[in-house]
Amino acid sequence: MTAAAATPAVRGGSLRTRDFRLLWIGETTSMLGSAVAGVALPLVAVVTLRAGTFSVGLLTAAAWLPWLLVGLPAGAWVDRLPKRPVMLACNTVSMAVFASVPVAAWSGALTMAHLLAAATAGGVAKVFFTLAYRAYLPTLVGGERLLAANTRLQGSESAAQVAGPGLAGLLAQGFGAVSGVLADAVSFGVAVLCLRSIRTRETSRDGTASEARPRDGMNETRRDGTASEAHPRDGVNGTRRDGTARRRLRAEIRDGLRFVVGDPYLRTLTVFSALSNIALMGYQSIQVVFLARNLGAQPGQVGAVLALAGAGGLLGAALAGRIAARFGTARGFLLCEAFAAPMLLLGPAGSGGTGLVFFTAAGFGAGAGIVASNILTGTFRQRYCPAEMFGRITASTSALNYGAIPLGGLLGGVLGEAVGVRGTMWLMAAVQLLSLTVLLLGPLRPLRDFPARPPARSLP
Repeated sequence: MTAAAATPAVRGGSLRTRDFRLLWIGETTSMLGSAVAGVALPLVAVVTLRAGTFSVGLLTAAAWLPWLLVGLPAGAWVDRLPKRPVMLACNTVSMAVFASVPVAAWSGALTMAHLLAAATAGGVAKVFFTLAYRAYLPTLVGGERLLAANTRLQGSESAAQVAGPGLAGLLAQGFGAVSGVLADAVSFGVAVLCLRSIRTRETSRDGTASEARPRDGMNETRRDGTASEAHPRDGVNGTRRDGTARRRLRAEIRDGLRFVVGDPYLRTLTVFSALSNIALMGYQSIQVVFLARNLGAQPGQVGAVLALAGAGGLLGAALAGRIAARFGTARGFLLCEAFAAPMLLLGPAGSGGTGLVFFTAAGFGAGAGIVASNILTGTFRQRYCPAEMFGRITASTSALNYGAIPLGGLLGGVLGEAVGVRGTMWLMAAVQLLSLTVLLLGPLRPLRDFPARPPARSLP
């Protein structure tokens, strides 16, 4: 377990500190690049490689498959390690991986297999980054400022979702679809520079710095190969020949799973999120195909429509705090989800210009509700879960939540080939509506606010 270094900036939790600004700037830039790549990669597949609907769905699935493959052990590993160096390593890997795509395209060697490999490798880096990032934020801003910090970061992500698709469309129109992937690689480079400049260091339980060689912020291990946190009983030394570390890793993974399964609130949110992600990703994985082929939109129009649809997330981020204050965090979350789900039914409802308007309205409304609900539930988890288990708990929930995304992507591609793109979008919208029954039958329905701490039986 690591804790925030005892600096006035961290204790005060101010969002105006230099370190939070650096994190905010770096992640906003990275999220903008990822939003560009989210449109650019399918455009490269559709326009450059002439891929079919199934291949586009497979590309989406590949980016999220690592949550199923490495999500659970990643949570245990992240709990053992200082978080900032993990984030640095992940952004560096992502930069290199996505830079390889335009290089291959310009040399005439780009294939669908290369795109799938890049998406998968970037997905592995994203798993470790996300777990470390979520655990690192509370140490940087303090618990009392988490809602405000998450609101700003989610607002930036929503702004990126607005600007990213439009930028991807412009880049594709002017320089080719692959230029958007290059922009993503550059954005990871900016994030690396910002993270390297952060001065706040985590401390271990005995008060010593948990990052080895903090001046460069890069090394997580000493030169002799041992881990930088000096508590063998925590299972940090992965080089022991007696297998204790491996047994400890399995025990830590079980601890995280047991906590989630035994907690009624996390269990409900996890099941709902998994069902919802299947529906949302089945819908979103083929939306570029729907816009380009069913509605006849050009690359620039695709980017513009997705940008306008993404603007709903900005509204959701702006309203999340007010919704929590007016209705309560739990009730506000339920209201946001109840608003978002039926909006998806508008997406496939029209054709031609009318279809573009309907699709934009659907994305705007669903995005507003989902972003606001994500802010409320994300802040709840960061406050509710024991800090020493946060990585494992997050990995346990995310392995199912995000692990459902590749299933949704594959389902979207398979059904798109079998019953048509429009019919698949209708079906996924109906599944999203049905997923609300999990919330209505769960323990959150009578609550005004999320609980502040787990029930005694959930604690390890």
